[in-house]
Amino acid sequence: MVRTPSLNIGYEQTGPDSGDPIFLLHGWPYDPRSYDDIRGPLATVGHRVIVPYLRCFGPTVFRSPNVFRSGQQSALGKDVIDLMDALEIEKATLVGYDWGGRGACVAAALWPERVVALVSATGYTIQNPEKNAKEPANIEMIRQSWYRWFLNMPLGEIELERDREALTRECWKAWSPKWQFTDAEFAVTAKSFHNPDWVATTLNCYRTWYANAPVDPALQEYEDRLASKPKIPVPTMILHGDSDPLYPTSASEGQESLFTSFYERRILSQKLCLLVQKVVP
Repeated sequence: MVRTPSLNIGYEQTGPDSGDPIFLLHGWPYDPRSYDDIRGPLATVGHRVIVPYLRCFGPTVFRSPNVFRSGQQSALGKDVIDLMDALEIEKATLVGYDWGGRGACVAAALWPERVVALVSATGYTIQNPEKNAKEPANIEMIRQSWYRWFLNMPLGEIELERDREALTRECWKAWSPKWQFTDAEFAVTAKSFHNPDWVATTLNCYRTWYANAPVDPALQEYEDRLASKPKIPVPTMILHGDSDPLYPTSASEGQESLFTSFYERRILSQKLCLLVQKVVP
């Protein structure tokens, strides 16, 4: 555990303190278990692999009841920088997907001097909530993102409080149609959703997504800068799964202009992922 201005952050580390640091940042509704298959191989070649529990997941808690329970994108990015400060890490490589990928993109855009390189799933994920509120996506995207709309309703909050595991399990099944996860795999991660602020922070995230909830005034300067979709000036690799129904591969096409350093985009096939699982112990 480390203390930052807003949070007590729980994290897991693999590899030596002297290794080049790599932060692996999970999404919603997941936790550090997402990276169990890759952190060992990274540590074996000498990296210091740090996998934090994001705000409101598992042991990561707000330091005070007075801290705004924000799920905004700038909060996620600032958490990464605050964690680096707490660990006295000057620069690191950031890897992330979903919430973690957005936090990594935000950190790379606003604090590029702290980022060695970026690996982001599904591309450039910085948002403009005001635009989201006025320009809904195409109807297929709206259908796939049902959970966001549901969580913007009062009934969404009721259901999340009533049975958070039922809703999140449904998300796992919908987003990874070729992944036949077991009940045990889900259960070990679902423990991280039973955090006292998980519901409030989740709701704030998906409601501010559409400018539909109060925001943290302390973060406004960062949100103003992010609204202009700042370019990311650090070496970047985009990874995109070929069977993602929520974000089809077309979502990350044509983003080269948003990155001003080395840029590469790779499409990952289900066959390739299964091969890696067999090769990597």
